[in-house]
Amino acid sequence: MFGAPQPVTASSTPLVPLPRRPLGPSGASGQVRRWYENELGWPTVPGDPLRLLVGVRYDVLDVPAEAGHAALRRLASGSPVALHGGRMLLLVAAGSAEELPGLLEWLDWGALPLDLAAIGAGGLMEAPSPLVPHGEKAVPHGERPVPPARGSRTAAPCEAGVPPAPWGRGGSQGAAVWLRPPEPGCEVEASLPTLGGCEGAPDLVRLVNTVATQCHRVRLRRACAEPPAMRAQGR
Repeated sequence: MFGAPQPVTASSTPLVPLPRRPLGPSGASGQVRRWYENELGWPTVPGDPLRLLVGVRYDVLDVPAEAGHAALRRLASGSPVALHGGRMLLLVAAGSAEELPGLLEWLDWGALPLDLAAIGAGGLMEAPSPLVPHGEKAVPHGERPVPPARGSRTAAPCEAGVPPAPWGRGGSQGAAVWLRPPEPGCEVEASLPTLGGCEGAPDLVRLVNTVATQCHRVRLRRACAEPPAMRAQGR
């Protein structure tokens, strides 16, 4: 009456579900990536932890945090600065990394061993957390910033739908954080130190000279703090 039963084939009822298209980054990490790419226009690279591609919109000066704090007065108020462990990352105009060796020579710092490095085209920088405490106190190596009191304005929530990460989470100890975070919707290039301080931007030469001076002072203080036996071995 109902006809012969039809055989069940693999095409009519698959035993194994069809593979799904991989989803894009999701969760907090995906939101942070979209914040950097969509709101700031900063290129990132695949992988975890999230890293930023340097040399496109900016270069980076990597200095001891103790030396970097003395150089903050040489920066514009909107110039982004990050902390990574005991290091400070100062964002400067793209192309500045190539100028650094010549600047140090011209400023008579070229012959001295300075704990100063530059990251330029093709380099990478760990993406700092979008929520950081404001202020100008270095974070000791291996420690997290102290969370602000409830209702305090010393924290800057990230924008464009990126939820602020809970304090003490979202990164390992010593992870990069913003000391002076970038502002979405603003052209970062206008606030970055450049040669000659073009169009009101801070002067890269003065910044490098200040940082080099402070790096040298930090090195001398550390050397004086070493036991005499260790100083003799370093000669």
